Amino acid sequence: MLLKANETNHCFGCGGANARGMQLTFEQDDATQRIRGAFRLSADYQGGAGFVHGGIIATLLDEVMSKVSRFREDHAVTAELTIEYLKPVPVDGELVVEGWEVERNGRSLLRAGEIRDASGATLARGKARFVQIDLEVLRRKLGAREQARH
Repeated sequence: MLLKANETNHCFGCGGANARGMQLTFEQDDATQRIRGAFRLSADYQGGAGFVHGGIIATLLDEVMSKVSRFREDHAVTAELTIEYLKPVPVDGELVVEGWEVERNGRSLLRAGEIRDASGATLARGKARFVQIDLEVLRRKLGAREQARH
């Protein structure tokens, strides 16, 4: 299943409503329970000359790992994110980003992800802990904060 950028979402990574965002599209593979994306990032996302910025690499991995929530319809936020930068990620190179679940422990969801080049070499690896949230509780809290401001 193709996961296109949501036109009403302002997320920098996957939101379609953010003109300055990356507007990332992923594929949901139900058989393997993995999320994948294929990208070619332009020099707009460059750090050192010819290479993708480390923060953008972290963003790609965070996004692909967060999308794993779709398999169980979890609502979760990133609590911890660790990135291993193994090799420079070239600008304009073909990249495959993949994320999957490692473990569940109550509300704590452990995920892993990788960025690979066209030859399959792993360029960066990520691990993250996401925490499940109750959207209704969050909406009530945000609404109460908004009311308190006025």
